[in-house]
Amino acid sequence: MKKIRSISVFRLAMINLAAIVSIKNLPLIAEYGFSSVFLLLLGTLIFFIPVALVSAELASTYPEAGGVMVWAKKAFGPRVGFLAIWLLWIENALWYPTILTFIATTLCFMINPDLINNKTFICSFVLATYWLFTWMNSKGMELSSWISTLGFTIGTLIPGLAIIILGFIWYFSGHVMQFEFSWNNFIPKINSTGDMVFFAGILLSLAGIEMSAVHVKDVANPQRNYPKAVWLSSVVVVIMLTLGVLSIAAVLPETEINIVAGSMQAFEIFFDQFNLKPLIPLVTLLVAIGALAAVSTWIAGPSKGLLAAADEGSLPKMFTKLNKHHMPQNLLVAQGVVVSLMTMLFVLLPSIANAFWIATAVVAQLYLIMYVIVFGAAIVLRYKDPSRIRPFKIPFGNKGMWLVAGSGIFSSIFAIIVGFFPPSQLEGFSLTGYLFSMVFGIVLLCLVPFFIHYGIQKSHKRSSR
Repeated sequence: MKKIRSISVFRLAMINLAAIVSIKNLPLIAEYGFSSVFLLLLGTLIFFIPVALVSAELASTYPEAGGVMVWAKKAFGPRVGFLAIWLLWIENALWYPTILTFIATTLCFMINPDLINNKTFICSFVLATYWLFTWMNSKGMELSSWISTLGFTIGTLIPGLAIIILGFIWYFSGHVMQFEFSWNNFIPKINSTGDMVFFAGILLSLAGIEMSAVHVKDVANPQRNYPKAVWLSSVVVVIMLTLGVLSIAAVLPETEINIVAGSMQAFEIFFDQFNLKPLIPLVTLLVAIGALAAVSTWIAGPSKGLLAAADEGSLPKMFTKLNKHHMPQNLLVAQGVVVSLMTMLFVLLPSIANAFWIATAVVAQLYLIMYVIVFGAAIVLRYKDPSRIRPFKIPFGNKGMWLVAGSGIFSSIFAIIVGFFPPSQLEGFSLTGYLFSMVFGIVLLCLVPFFIHYGIQKSHKRSSR
C-alpha cells in the first residue's frame, strides 16, 4: 500500500511552532525587562537561526526518515547517529512529567486549588493525559499534525496574540510602563553566573525546530517544502516571542516576574485594568491546551527518530513494528512505560526531588550535546559529501557553513558550561557533589546508546553464525 504524504507546509510549520513557542516560557525571557529583547535577539542570531538554517539544509539534502540520526550517521557513523537520536529521545522522557505536572497544577486553580497538593490526583492526571495523547498519536501523522495545528492555534496563538494586543493597547493608552525604551536599558549588564544561566535558559527556550525533520518522509516534496516550513515558523517564533516578552515586561517589574506564572500575572493585570477578569479561567484553559499540544507534538517526533534507528539495527527488531497508520506502535508503548515510571517517581516520591532536578539538568546538557553533534555533522558533510545536490544551501560556500554552524557550536558549548553552575533552588548539595552528579549523569547517559548498539550488533553476529 502506497504511503500518503500527509503533512503540508502549513501543518509542518505548525508542528514546529507547537514544539517551540510556549506562553509559559515568556516570563523566563522577560525577567530582564527591555534588556530581555536584546538577549532574545542575540540568542536568535547565534543559536536559533543557525539551528533553522542547518536543519533546512540537512533535511532537504537528506530527505530520509530519522532526522538528526541520519545526519549524524552520514557524518560520523552509525554509533554517533544512534547517540544523537537517543539524546533527543531521553531529553523528552524526563520533560513529559514536568510539563504535564505544570498543566495539572494550572488546571487545579480552575477546578479546586486544594488539588495541587493531592499527589494521587496529579499523578493520575499526568498518566491519563500522556497515554491519551500517545493513543491519539498512534492513529497516524494526519491526526497528530492536526492536534498540533489545532492545539497551537487555540492554546498558544490566540492567548499569545491576546497578550501582544493587550500590550499594545496598554502602551498606546498611556499606562505606566515598567521599563524605559532606551539604549542603556536595551543593553544588558551581565554581572554574575546567574545572568549567564539566564541567557542559557533563553537559548534552550529556542530549541526544537530540528525535531520536525523526523517527519520529512511524510512531507510532499520535502526538498522544497521543508525549508519553506522552517522559514515560516522561524519568523513567527521570533515575532511572537519578542512582542510577548515586551508585553509582560511592560506591566510587571523585573523583580516581581514569576518565571512559572508570569504570563498569568500579566493577564491578571491586563484584565483587571480593562475590566475583563471573568476571562481569566478561559485564558488559563487555553494556555493548558497549548502546553498539551506541545506534549502531543513531541510524543511522535523522537519516537519516529528511534524507529529509524531500529530499522538500522541499533534497537531490537520488535521496535521496527508499525501499525496500520504507519506509526511505531511498540516504541510509543515503550516510551509510555518509561514516562509513567518517571512520573510516579517525580510526583509520588518527594525525597528524590533533588535527584530528579539534577537529572533534568543533565538531560538539558545532553540536548545541547546533540546540537553540537548536529552542527558538527553539517560542517563535516560539506567536505565528506561535496557533490550532493543541496536543494537548500547555506550561502557563501563552506565559509558560510563554518560561520553558521560554528556559531551554533559556540552557543551550545557556552550553555553546556553554564549548566555546570548549581542553581540557587537546589538545596543540600555542595558544589563538588553537584558537579560530580552532573558529570556522572552525562557520561553514563552518553554511554547507554553505545552499550545498546554494541549489544544489538553482538546479538546479530551470533544469530548469523
